[in-house]
Amino acid sequence: MVPSEAAPPGPEVPLDGRVLTALQGLGGRLAFSGLRRMLGAHPESLARSLRRLEREGLVERVTGGYRALRGAPAVDVRSDRGLRVIAKIELPPGSSPAILSAQLAGRWFGTLRWVGLLERPEGELLAWARRDAERLVLLSVRGRELSVLVRSDAAPDDPSEAEEAAYELLFHAAEALRPTPPAGPAVAGPLRAFELGPTAPYEN
Repeated sequence: MVPSEAAPPGPEVPLDGRVLTALQGLGGRLAFSGLRRMLGAHPESLARSLRRLEREGLVERVTGGYRALRGAPAVDVRSDRGLRVIAKIELPPGSSPAILSAQLAGRWFGTLRWVGLLERPEGELLAWARRDAERLVLLSVRGRELSVLVRSDAAPDDPSEAEEAAYELLFHAAEALRPTPPAGPAVAGPLRAFELGPTAPYEN
């Protein structure tokens, strides 16, 4: 029997299409560096692609990065809705969710690189990744609660890696909540509650 020949690889999707798919699929404002890391694109090639998409009216540059404009082809984002809560902390009295989000957005923490803001009807999710945007670590600040989440299908070959990244982000978020102690005796941190939820579903 003659073995069947392997099917030839399909044509590579042009960078413009991959950029647009990424912006639509994640549904938010992605930083240039986040897009570059996710797509593995050369910075100059990515910059040219974004300029072309801007001229075509498909993408706009906004504070914090780029986003797809309305009227662009829709992309199924259901896979991004399955999120799993890794841990939650209660915000200390007097803290402002808006100020905390502004303090964390755009920053790099240890091995975590900033990706961008994902826009959801319930509120924005701040996104980081260790190596690529397929393994996102997300942070939500809503009401009096800060949650760190990962996608339910993240890193199926090594689920512990996604959780390690989530705990790394939680540590830095908790540090941002810690007030600067006044001169004199040390002041204990303000965190009042710490709840682990390795299998808790994320309820929209």
